[in-house]
Amino acid sequence: MPAQTTSPVRINLALQGGGAHGAFTWGVLDALLEDGRCEFEGVSGTSAGAMNAIFLAQGLMAGGREGGREHARAALSRFWTAVASSSPFDQSGNAAASMAPAMKLMLQWTEYLSPEQLNPLDLNPLRDIIAEQIDFAALRRVSPVKLFIAATHANSGKLRIFRNGELSVDTLLASACLPTIHRSIVIDGEPYWDGGYSANPAVFPLFYECTAADTLLVLLTPLRYDETPESAQDIKLRLRELAFNSTFLREMRMFAHVREQIAATARPRWLPRWLQCSRFEQRVSDIRFHAITADALLKDLPAESKLAVNLAFFERLRDSGREHAQAWLAANHASIGRTSTLDLEHLFY
Repeated sequence: MPAQTTSPVRINLALQGGGAHGAFTWGVLDALLEDGRCEFEGVSGTSAGAMNAIFLAQGLMAGGREGGREHARAALSRFWTAVASSSPFDQSGNAAASMAPAMKLMLQWTEYLSPEQLNPLDLNPLRDIIAEQIDFAALRRVSPVKLFIAATHANSGKLRIFRNGELSVDTLLASACLPTIHRSIVIDGEPYWDGGYSANPAVFPLFYECTAADTLLVLLTPLRYDETPESAQDIKLRLRELAFNSTFLREMRMFAHVREQIAATARPRWLPRWLQCSRFEQRVSDIRFHAITADALLKDLPAESKLAVNLAFFERLRDSGREHAQAWLAANHASIGRTSTLDLEHLFY
């Protein structure tokens, strides 16, 4: 861990969902916390990204100013270990990116049976894990970070962002509710599905509700694939991934477009900057984006690996996330607060 010679720089985090692949984000967060040179103002998360965001906040809160980072690392580890232990299928010692045969069979049944038919008792091990490990009452009052948890309204498709004061077991489960596997999560009489259908993740709350100008994206879905799927199953899986990524791509394209338009607008050079453009334009111009991606690792994994539940696989992804984050910090930490390390126009426009 580098010696702390200056105060940590404040950044925001935007954490994508991706099922078991969220263990990669666990590793990224673990490395950032261990390094200690960044602190977090806002964290936006969807599905597995929302889980990581909540457990990060829980640990930072529980540990206080002095021990928050180590408590956060421990909270993330406890969560992913508990998820692995919750599987009824023995996958111990299996680091392969595959599901247990019984789980594969159950997923085949989802093609023909609804969650009510498959799981009439509405059993969900995640509910017990979250309820046991997260103090939502305390997070609603004194969370050390601003949290933005995305879910999708099942009857309108509209994005719903749950903020600190609305956090609960249900809001977190709503963000990770795949409707072919789990029943809709009903909150205040309204049904919600996985946030990935409407934002994966939502970036705009970090722009409008946080003051930190640097946002680090942790991306679990490849921005580009090398091969075009040909089998019916592969096409179906690609369609699902593209659907989950489309809203994020549109949002990032909007940022790129607005920045381009601001830069192209002619203004008198002799005017002070605060008179040359509006406060909104200044904010858009000043925001800096960075990204840690797992393209090389995750795009070679089978799509079913997102539903793999075993600790060895989680730890394999965690270790890769740590390596990616350490490499990113070594190459880019000096740019935080100064310039973007992500070329929005090249990637999204």
